[in-house]
Amino acid sequence: MTEQRFNQEQQRRSDYGQDSISRRQLLAVLGGTGSVLAAQAMLQSPAWGVSVTGATYGEGGPPHCCYVYSSVADMKADSKLSSGRFVWTAGYFAPGDGGGAMYAIQAGALTDDGGSVLTLQNGLQAVLMAGDSVNYKQFGAVGDGVNDDGVQIKAAHAYANSRQLPVVNETGEYWIKQTNEIVIQTNVRWGHTKLHIDESLNTKTNPRFRVTSRQEPIPITLDASKKQSVLAKLKPGTTLIPELAPYKNCLVFFADSQDKIGIRQGYANHPGWSREEFFYVEEHGRIIGDIAWTFSGYTSSWAYPCDDHYLTIEGGTLLLSGDSPGLQTGDYWTNGITVSRSRTIIRNQWVGLEQGRDDVALNPRNGFHSFQRVFDITLENVRLIPWEKDREGTDRDVPQGTYGIGGTRVLNAVFRNVTAEGSSVHWGVFGTNLFKNFRIENCRLNRVDVHFHCWNLYIQDSEIGYKGLTLTGGGDLFIENTKRFGNAFISFRRDYGAKWDGHIRLRNCRLVVEDGAAETIALDFNPADFDYKYPVGYGRSIRIEDLTFDYTGVPNPTGNCRVMRIASFSKVTGTNIRLFFPQLIEFRNISVSGREKGVRILQIPHPYSLDLGKPGGMDGEKVTANCYMRFENIQCEKITGQISQAEANVNFLLKGLRTAAYQDEYSLYPKIDFVQVGEFFGHFQGSVADVSISRSLVNCVDAVNGGPMRGRIAFDNCDIRSDVADDGRDFYFLTTDLGVSFVNCTIHIPIVNGAPRPDLVDRYGFIQVNRTLRGNHLNTRLSAPLLSYLANAGTPLTPEFVAMMKSHHAAESEEVAARKGTTAQRPAPSSFRSETGFAYFDTDLGQPVVWNGTVWVASGKSGDTLHFYSDDLPSVAAGDPMKRAETHPAQAYVVPRAGALTQFAAYASAGTSGAAFTFELWKNGSLWIGGIAGPTVSSNPLLAAVPSGATFQAGDRLSVRISGVTAGLPANAYATVDLYVSYTNEL
Repeated sequence: MTEQRFNQEQQRRSDYGQDSISRRQLLAVLGGTGSVLAAQAMLQSPAWGVSVTGATYGEGGPPHCCYVYSSVADMKADSKLSSGRFVWTAGYFAPGDGGGAMYAIQAGALTDDGGSVLTLQNGLQAVLMAGDSVNYKQFGAVGDGVNDDGVQIKAAHAYANSRQLPVVNETGEYWIKQTNEIVIQTNVRWGHTKLHIDESLNTKTNPRFRVTSRQEPIPITLDASKKQSVLAKLKPGTTLIPELAPYKNCLVFFADSQDKIGIRQGYANHPGWSREEFFYVEEHGRIIGDIAWTFSGYTSSWAYPCDDHYLTIEGGTLLLSGDSPGLQTGDYWTNGITVSRSRTIIRNQWVGLEQGRDDVALNPRNGFHSFQRVFDITLENVRLIPWEKDREGTDRDVPQGTYGIGGTRVLNAVFRNVTAEGSSVHWGVFGTNLFKNFRIENCRLNRVDVHFHCWNLYIQDSEIGYKGLTLTGGGDLFIENTKRFGNAFISFRRDYGAKWDGHIRLRNCRLVVEDGAAETIALDFNPADFDYKYPVGYGRSIRIEDLTFDYTGVPNPTGNCRVMRIASFSKVTGTNIRLFFPQLIEFRNISVSGREKGVRILQIPHPYSLDLGKPGGMDGEKVTANCYMRFENIQCEKITGQISQAEANVNFLLKGLRTAAYQDEYSLYPKIDFVQVGEFFGHFQGSVADVSISRSLVNCVDAVNGGPMRGRIAFDNCDIRSDVADDGRDFYFLTTDLGVSFVNCTIHIPIVNGAPRPDLVDRYGFIQVNRTLRGNHLNTRLSAPLLSYLANAGTPLTPEFVAMMKSHHAAESEEVAARKGTTAQRPAPSSFRSETGFAYFDTDLGQPVVWNGTVWVASGKSGDTLHFYSDDLPSVAAGDPMKRAETHPAQAYVVPRAGALTQFAAYASAGTSGAAFTFELWKNGSLWIGGIAGPTVSSNPLLAAVPSGATFQAGDRLSVRISGVTAGLPANAYATVDLYVSYTNEL
């Protein structure tokens, strides 16, 4: 019965001049159109036959059943339609073209938009019954390359927005010409759809698509008390502002138009930016997004409500014509998709030029994808192009930067698997301001550029092309597993002060060098001496780990390679505002591939006024550091062929004049560790620093400029070998207030003017072999070739010099003090700091001599007793010698050293009323002192002084002779005389 009715209806449609289609064909058409899938069930029910044969044409049946047309044109041509009917079209222009839809027929005067409302005959209108989604064909998009399909696309989105329906247009090609401001407020699935955009019809202010929220921004209203409370909390470190709890789920903005910051250097009329802050408010006033500025007031405050769900635009190929709306000007033109709705995701999209077209535009473009005042946006799996700017010649150059991605005032932006690469002709794909919590993951981009105020940028597993990373801002700058093509890994924008007010981390990154003859820099800070109206500086901490400078495949790789560069000044001339400096700098595992020439670490030309934000200083006893620098496992450049104090080519420079004053305790007072840095050529001059260099080859070090360095230097397990040009001066200048130490270091033959010169080792300054050694030394050694040279030259190391190298303190004399030699070779007292008790073995004397603080003296006793006797005094005649020993031939003592007789002791075994005897002292066989009275009854023994002037010299022979004996002495009486000798000990 149903099949029969269908056939009858087909015959009737043929009578009316309409196309005839089979039921099977209709099912196929409707089945392929998502918006009319329900028709299959309808066609299989009795209502199908009734609606066609009865209700529509007067044969009875339900009043609201459906009628099917091949196209919209067929529907409009049917004068038999009446109000209250529901009709289907199998296509918009033809069956199966994707524009099929269901309509309700009613009388009315609604605006005909070609899709949601269609004007029919007899005052009737067909009103779209869209179902779950709409597409562009349902609104009459032609796709022939002539029609401006943007008109129909705009109408489709307007309808979808009003019904909160997604736009699902998975296929087809459409041309957008003059149409812009296509508002998107619902999900979009473009799938394989191709959208051709005629850029010659772009405008300066209106994008082709604008993604908007349904909610409008609202002013923040606070009473005076709450306003002051909020104002007090608008400062770094704040995470909770309870007064803003009523504005939860809002992106909040505070701005002070009366307080301008960020004046752009090089742009004479740039007014600067209003001090501005924005963040997202959660429950109870908890905020997301760091506050960077401190406010003294604000002139505006707004809350932008965020939608409570994500809007997704997925798929699509967008093909651009690549031309300009007009002549070459500096005015920016808008195209593409502008997003001003929070929680928007754009993914799985391809953007490029039309086949066979080139980018010949003469006007700069705003970002094809542009984000304005939004929170939580994602661009994922998207291919973009950067635009051409610097073409060959100048007549076709674009006068301003021109961008593929743009935006401002964005919080929590994620760019994942986005590709936009180009050549040196192209400008950077990114051009943004005020981006916070900015993430780039697995992207291939020719540039990432935030002009003003980037805050918290995270880049991971990405490649950044020849236009580079150009940034200013603060917070976290963390880059990991990322490759950069060009000559600077990060160029901090000079026009905005080249500042980063936060923490910088680079880990496992590679800089693939573009120009091998030009200078290459990892972190390039180069602000102008200019008042930017905010503090500028070089980060609060910097850590770089596992960074490679890759010169592989680059011709003529001779350019210098620096890890970090900073400005030559430390405060702004016009304002005296100081540049801030990191409290922590760590560079580890820095290497070069593709050439042997290594890197230069850092030069700090003016440490006196840098602002560390933390006190430090030098009190004459120690350096209190407010900055720690550690440079470990770095392939330093081998710097040769220049004089030792040259500054032009150094691995590290802390340039300081001894007489220059540091501004205050917040100036730079660093502790610096160099660990395994290859060949090191560094200068610390007269600055303040505590420096340690270990496991490195030290080429040259200068620690003198206008006076000694104010600090200390320690060398640990280092090889000391200079490689310099000869200017007649020393190769090292190592004089510091707190000393220089060498631990387990080896001294090598110097290279001078390209040749080994062992004869010039004394020009190291701190060492003269076998003569002087300056500083503190523990186990210092000379290299084997140097030892061999000294041995062959007949000047092998002396034991005393070896002892000094083995252990020597700076408080000891720097001169070698010989311990053995002839009288003429005795060391000068200055060589042993005139130390009392210093011993020297005099080979001429065959005995040790000792310095007593004034002169050399023998090391023996300082005095002696010369003993003489007569065993039968009564039998002694006048002139007889007293005995020294029984059979001694001369009965005299030979004194070994010069001295004097001080006193004597005389004794007689039997005294009388007078002297028992008198005696004389003889020297060298001649009378020396005569008429000396012996003991008496009252003084026996007699202890008396020898007359003054009883001096003698070493080698004199001293003896005693009896000059008279008292009569009446008993037989066998004996006598003794003991002479007390005091040696001068001077030798």
